[in-house]
Amino acid sequence: MERGVSVTLLCLLGLAGLMQSKAFEVEIKDASNKTCIYASMRVNFTIQYETNSSMSKNTTFEMPGNATASRSHCNESEDASLLFIQFGNGHTWSLSFTKNNTMYHGSALTVTYNTNDTALFPDALRKGLITSTTNFLSSIPLNTSYRCVHSEAVAADNVSQIFWNVTLQAFVQNGVIGREVVCDADKPAPIPSTTPTSPPATTPTPPTPTPTPVGKPAIGNYSVANKTGTCFLATMGLQLNVSRKIDGKNIWLLFNIDPNITRSSGSCSNDTATLSLSDNSTTMEFAFAIKKNNFYLQDVNVTMLNGSEPVSKSNNNLSFWEASVGSSYLCHKEQTIAVSEGLYINTFDVRIQPFGVRDGKYSTAEECFADSDLSFLIPIAVGAILLFLIILVLLSYLIGRRKSRTGYQSV
Repeated sequence: MERGVSVTLLCLLGLAGLMQSKAFEVEIKDASNKTCIYASMRVNFTIQYETNSSMSKNTTFEMPGNATASRSHCNESEDASLLFIQFGNGHTWSLSFTKNNTMYHGSALTVTYNTNDTALFPDALRKGLITSTTNFLSSIPLNTSYRCVHSEAVAADNVSQIFWNVTLQAFVQNGVIGREVVCDADKPAPIPSTTPTSPPATTPTPPTPTPTPVGKPAIGNYSVANKTGTCFLATMGLQLNVSRKIDGKNIWLLFNIDPNITRSSGSCSNDTATLSLSDNSTTMEFAFAIKKNNFYLQDVNVTMLNGSEPVSKSNNNLSFWEASVGSSYLCHKEQTIAVSEGLYINTFDVRIQPFGVRDGKYSTAEECFADSDLSFLIPIAVGAILLFLIILVLLSYLIGRRKSRTGYQSV
């Protein structure tokens, strides 16, 4: 599993209510009753669905430890294997594997969720089974297992998955789990070699980390497509502003979202639209609605990784980025969206159109108030004040001079 530059967020509040202490673990046997697939992991799902009120909502849950894998199988003759997991009320998760002479890898990761499950989707508009497919697990040498304690996010369509505490091996030889290949995030950071001139008398106390200033984020171009073509366009720079407690002090840290490693997905309907942006550590979902022929940003959900478990924060009572349906919204000025008390999103050079996209191009832009060219009012106001002061001085001078002349008249 490839990891890009991650946004590591420490000491944030966990999802204690959603997280389970037991990981899912399974061994799939071949025809000779030897282990051919071994999997142990924890998986957290965040699924966006449309409600009966035509609004989008998120549901978050974890794969339970008692899930079953009875439909999994190994097919050595075809160099293919399948890990197929069933859990809950009709939900399934599967990962297919293929191999060559030296390597194996995941070829398709498929999630099928059942919106008839009223515990998870109490007010779903669309009922039944919905499937989402993406890629997972890059090439791993044969006879080795993949190990990753740190978290990794994978997003496709309306499903975001976060994996952690993963041990996984397909095409196990002779039923024996091979040596581990660890993910990049689990590898220790290199320690620079130094040659001290003299040994220190005492062990120094580690200094308190100081937030490193970051520059303006790069501008990314994102889109969502449906059966008719591109239905959602977005161009913007994104920056997370996160509160972290260090040595008892709350310190705010800035993290830029890199568009080069950020994947976009989402959905479009007549009156709701969603944009989901995901890299290897953060998933952001922007949900739009329509009110009085204007679209606006109504809901933001952010799921982050803190090195071991995911943390989700959301705000579903927003009214940002409003413009007429059929046009696009444009704002060059920096804006701030409050997601929670300790999490804000800073946005830069936003242009967005969640409805009425034609030929994959933006419609005429409606600029935000902050971009309104009011700079010409400043010199006018200054000039008016100066003119008023000049007139006031002249009147004072004339009145004073007149009084002076009146005082020197002869009797």
